[in-house]
Amino acid sequence: MAKITFDEFYFNRYGERWEALKAAMLSEEDDKTSPSGLLTPYYMDRTSIETASLLPVKEGDTILDMCAAPGGKSIVLLLKLNGKGKLVSNDRSPDRRERMRKAIASSLPENLREPSVITGHDASRWGLYEKEVYDAILLDAPCSSERHVLQSPEHLKEWSPSRPKRLQALQYSMFTSAILALKHGGFLLYSTCSINHGEDDEIISRFMKKHPGEAEEIEVSLEYGKKLEHGMIVLPDNSKGRGPMYAALMRKL
Repeated sequence: MAKITFDEFYFNRYGERWEALKAAMLSEEDDKTSPSGLLTPYYMDRTSIETASLLPVKEGDTILDMCAAPGGKSIVLLLKLNGKGKLVSNDRSPDRRERMRKAIASSLPENLREPSVITGHDASRWGLYEKEVYDAILLDAPCSSERHVLQSPEHLKEWSPSRPKRLQALQYSMFTSAILALKHGGFLLYSTCSINHGEDDEIISRFMKKHPGEAEEIEVSLEYGKKLEHGMIVLPDNSKGRGPMYAALMRKL
């Protein structure tokens, strides 16, 4: 039996909309901007900035960015901390950590990057070692990143239906790890750049079903966002090319 192709996989999920969505993801993003107040601009998808800003952060908080590279969302969070508190920006790759370190150093004055700590731990096991430590956590999880796959012939050729399944298992383990590391009353912002609901809303649904009463959903608002059962998703075919971006905000009870 021939394996299902990338196009078939997403046509089965989006139907006739898939061709327009695919075309939008194949186009270059032309609506990028930089957070204000930086030494040098750091250009990002506008929805990425908007998403990072959804995490409730106040000066003096202890924050974790679990999968932080290339660092744009960490820069947004450091601006919100305003030099007071702590931000742990984590990524497993030494090369990505170094690029993130350089991005933070070139974008922010010394006083605003003072709270920054960069680490290289396994995010899926974080909650085993640090329990109820963080006031807020951003989990911008590794995902199918369909826009990148479509624009890379090499990655498109290597794609198979097993990849989203592997990612969903990793995403869920990271999500539960983040909940363990979060203080009671703290906030977890879960985001991906995937259009696959199995990596988005279904992660939240699975957790809520398995752990009733442990967390509650906080409604979020994103420009061009479509409300799903739990979070919101921004799709590039109806958002001036922004995204894809999924975001859901939870509060630990």
